Amino acid sequence: MKADLGDLNAFLAVARAGGFRDGARASGGSASGLSEAVRRLEAQLGVRLLNRTTRSVVPTEAGKGLLERLHPALTEVEAALDAVNSFRDRPVGSLRLNVPVSAARLVLPGIVAPFLTVYPEIRLEVIAEESFVDVLAAGCDAGIRYDERLEQDMIAVPIGPRVQRFATAASPAYLDRRGRPQHPRDLLDHACLRGRFPSGTITPWEFEREGEAVRVDPTGPLTVGIGGAVDLAVDAAIAGLGIISLFEDWLRPHLDSGALEPVLEPWWQRFSGPFLYYPGRRLVPAPLRAFVDFIKASADQP
Repeated sequence: MKADLGDLNAFLAVARAGGFRDGARASGGSASGLSEAVRRLEAQLGVRLLNRTTRSVVPTEAGKGLLERLHPALTEVEAALDAVNSFRDRPVGSLRLNVPVSAARLVLPGIVAPFLTVYPEIRLEVIAEESFVDVLAAGCDAGIRYDERLEQDMIAVPIGPRVQRFATAASPAYLDRRGRPQHPRDLLDHACLRGRFPSGTITPWEFEREGEAVRVDPTGPLTVGIGGAVDLAVDAAIAGLGIISLFEDWLRPHLDSGALEPVLEPWWQRFSGPFLYYPGRRLVPAPLRAFVDFIKASADQP
């Protein structure tokens, strides 16, 4: 029995995304086109592959079995077709990256424009989120994460600054009013602006100085979702609402302008920079290979 490759790809896109609209966004098609392709495939196979409700689309047992076998097979087909790219002067195709918001804001701006200038025929899509996802299951070619969050069996390539710091800061007006902390534990008596990960976790603030490590869990009037709402906390800190802890590079423009004043700077904790990671399979898609080579070459330049 022969099935159309496009119909199989449509089923894969819908099943991975959990819906026709999300599948259309991920694949660049239309929801109606994906729906028709899946119906055509189900009619040809004679079994229902997806259970559809008004709230969700979930694979049936038959659909799960097909999905498990189909994904690696289509990945190999895509890799084989992509090998033709090696005969072109410039690689062609799409590249999808899954990255944390901090990387989209602090790491990629200096890379994306130069890369797409060199490779104008590559279409780059960046998905910025804080959830730790399986890049393949999410339909992405690669991701950016910090070392403690890297998936196993992945190739990791350094990208962006190799050393970063978390900074704590507040407006001068707030510090004039409430006093300037001299030790991290002093933060327990201050209004602190916190961030919550999508998992619901609010991580303690960590500090280190001359071998002494301190973790504190302060409270305050504002908690924001880590990601798109972080700038709200920055604005609140500038307005004098409390003390914020964030990437130093994120706060640097406000520190330089004087809108924010460093707090406990000798205690700011250093940590290693992020990595681009991708599956260690034999054939790497040409757009991803071009991106990897580009960031490696950029790292070698002064």
